[in-house]
Amino acid sequence: MDVIRTGSPAPAAVAITGWGATTPLGGTATDTWQNLVSGKSGVRRLEEPWVDCVDVRIGAPLAVDTDHALDRVTRRRTDRCQQVALIAAREAWKHAGSPDVERERLAVVMGTSVGGARTLLQQDAARREKGGRAVSPFTIPMMLPNGPATAISLDLRARAGVHSPVSACAAGAEALATAADMVAWGRADVVVAGGADACIRPLSISGFDRIGALARRNDDPSGASRPFAADRCGFVLAEGAAALVLERADHARARGARILGILAGQGITSDGHHLTTPLRSEQARAIRFALAAAGLSPADVALVSAHATGTPAGDHTEAQAIAEVLGPHPAVTAIKSATGHTLGAAGALAAIMTLLSIQEDLIPATLNLGNRDPRIDLDLIVEEPRRQPVPAALVQAFGFGGQNVVLAFHRP
Repeated sequence: MDVIRTGSPAPAAVAITGWGATTPLGGTATDTWQNLVSGKSGVRRLEEPWVDCVDVRIGAPLAVDTDHALDRVTRRRTDRCQQVALIAAREAWKHAGSPDVERERLAVVMGTSVGGARTLLQQDAARREKGGRAVSPFTIPMMLPNGPATAISLDLRARAGVHSPVSACAAGAEALATAADMVAWGRADVVVAGGADACIRPLSISGFDRIGALARRNDDPSGASRPFAADRCGFVLAEGAAALVLERADHARARGARILGILAGQGITSDGHHLTTPLRSEQARAIRFALAAAGLSPADVALVSAHATGTPAGDHTEAQAIAEVLGPHPAVTAIKSATGHTLGAAGALAAIMTLLSIQEDLIPATLNLGNRDPRIDLDLIVEEPRRQPVPAALVQAFGFGGQNVVLAFHRP
């Protein structure tokens, strides 16, 4: 039996006061949400010159490219992963009312999975073709995994700490958990947190394909990502970023900010088991930890935004963990059916979409679920969005290597 140790109560409630995103469904969080609930897909056939050299020729690139939001100098000095992080963070900061906070009390936590691998590949190709002097002097800061967090911290002049979780597909959710701890325990008054990844390149596609992780439905891009379906065959590689502004609830109220939701608790566990095969027991334990930290019972949870990438083993294991702890009653949705898998951004993006579900009492449907897996006994939202009250919800994110993060949100 699990022994849940939650420690002393956190001294401050953690409020969400802003969010921003750039994704395959839209250039902002609002556009992404509207296209998500409209049932649109961000997956398409790739048109890059190199596409004929890979077996998987579909992906989910940005709906709005970075050149529409960033100047040429910024784009030249940053990796695409940093660019999407900046775009999302600037939107989140503006959405939060551009808080007038002392920079010594402002922090950044931005997770990533792949980071600046795109720069690494491009610059190594330049070196091999033209020699060492062809390599950009910005190569190192562009390729380091702390690049997205650093870019945001420089943009906002944040001095309370800059952190960069690199926990595969759980990175964005872990960033929010870390940020919540910083706020709750007084290390910062305001934290900008989330995740970013942008590396749809031949090597990343071929690498994921070689371990059997990618859907190969080249002739059916919009139908390729099908979490919880009986004929699911892997995820679709996507790019994007999502950022949220977290602060103490009393700090938010004092400055007259609108509180969009409360990050009430988090559960973090690790499998210690296998690189790519998840453990139901550890996912379930993370769910229990998040509930205990938030002071929620299983019956309080109206919605689970599942990690649900569309891999055969991953979806089944996650469904078992949800059923074990929460039973069949909460609604379950899987936004990767529409967005593809944004890797390190996925948990943060799911958090924003979940907060919008809480705010609007509307749950997006999971696409491509006409042939659902009969082994999965969950209340899956299919075909059309469902309108129902969502007072509390969970967001789940699981990374290769057995890294499990579950976040609990509820109404202000």
